[in-house]
Amino acid sequence: MTTRRLYYDDAFEKEFTARVMHCEVLPPDVSAGITGTVWGLLLDRTAFYPTSGGQPNDLGKIGDANVLDVRDEGDEILHVVDRKPSSPDVNGCIHWPRRFDHMQQHTGQHLLSAMFQERFGLPTVSFHLGTEMCTIDLRGPEPTEEILEGAERAANRIIFEDRPVNVRYGTADQLAQQGVRKEVNREGILRAIEIEGADLQPCGGTHVKSTGQIGVVLVRRCTKVRQDWRVEFVCGGRAERVARHDFESLRQTAEKLSSVPEDLVSAASRAVAERDANFKLVRALQERLAQAEATLALQTVSHGANGSLVFSRIFEGVSADYLGFFATAFAKSEKAIALLGTVEGGHLLFAQHPSAGKDMNSLLKQVLEKAGGKGGGTRDFARGRLNEGASPERALSVAKEMLG
Repeated sequence: MTTRRLYYDDAFEKEFTARVMHCEVLPPDVSAGITGTVWGLLLDRTAFYPTSGGQPNDLGKIGDANVLDVRDEGDEILHVVDRKPSSPDVNGCIHWPRRFDHMQQHTGQHLLSAMFQERFGLPTVSFHLGTEMCTIDLRGPEPTEEILEGAERAANRIIFEDRPVNVRYGTADQLAQQGVRKEVNREGILRAIEIEGADLQPCGGTHVKSTGQIGVVLVRRCTKVRQDWRVEFVCGGRAERVARHDFESLRQTAEKLSSVPEDLVSAASRAVAERDANFKLVRALQERLAQAEATLALQTVSHGANGSLVFSRIFEGVSADYLGFFATAFAKSEKAIALLGTVEGGHLLFAQHPSAGKDMNSLLKQVLEKAGGKGGGTRDFARGRLNEGASPERALSVAKEMLG
């Protein structure tokens, strides 16, 4: 049996009548989030679009049943519903906001892909219509900012002209003669979507009737994905929401920087410069403070039986870098050994003057085996970090015991 696809000729058909040709209980599909009892319906005709070609399926109702999924099974379309219809004659209703959103995104993709290929020689090799963002993968050299903006502007210019979007049918040869953007090797009559004067592309998806219904195309960013370039974009209602969200983010960020959105780049540059300067200053002050504390520590620690100077301390409210500054200063003295830790983050640092004759890396690893954590280093300088919840006090106590 072949299901008649009503959306092929009229994607704006929101309601329809059909006859159930087959109904069966389906097994749960955990990967699709379907865990309860569901039924699979085959109808003689349907306006529901199945997941295909990068476009997600429609949702809606068939009679009193909720449509959970729509699957393309060759000539047939399977509707997954949450209850069995009470009659073989049913009414179908498409969830229109979802359908129209998909139509805006998909037609916008056709137009944007055409502009990338026609103007910049960058063909589209794949398309994905996500719940929040859409993407196309372009093949060729990296699209510059000028290319991204140029394709976006060209697409929007055609949108504002409100050109017709038509459905065309023909063989692969006939479509090739008409200048189809991407040729396909398929037999029989093919369906194609034509954006008047801009694009002709084989496609079985749902589309708007004119480019003005796309609303607007907004290109977001471009990233490298294997050998291709992935361009993120949104159209229509999504573009409106994204633009509003972007402006609110800019406005709030500008307020925090005591600026206005128009001056945000210069304000952010100043803030970054101030941050970098303050970071260097704080780092220098930390190093000077650590050196002073290390000098005091050397004056208070007593020599051990073998003449070593072992200093142990758990610091609070300091960074892991501070331990490094302190240990470097302390371990400059003959036979000095520093066993250091932090309350925040459970950082450990063991350091020695080479004359102390111990192995800090081996000592750290033995301590972490008992206390729990990871780390390593050299014979004279080793860093580590305890597992969450492990006690730095116990770790240093174990280290001192091992040193003897």
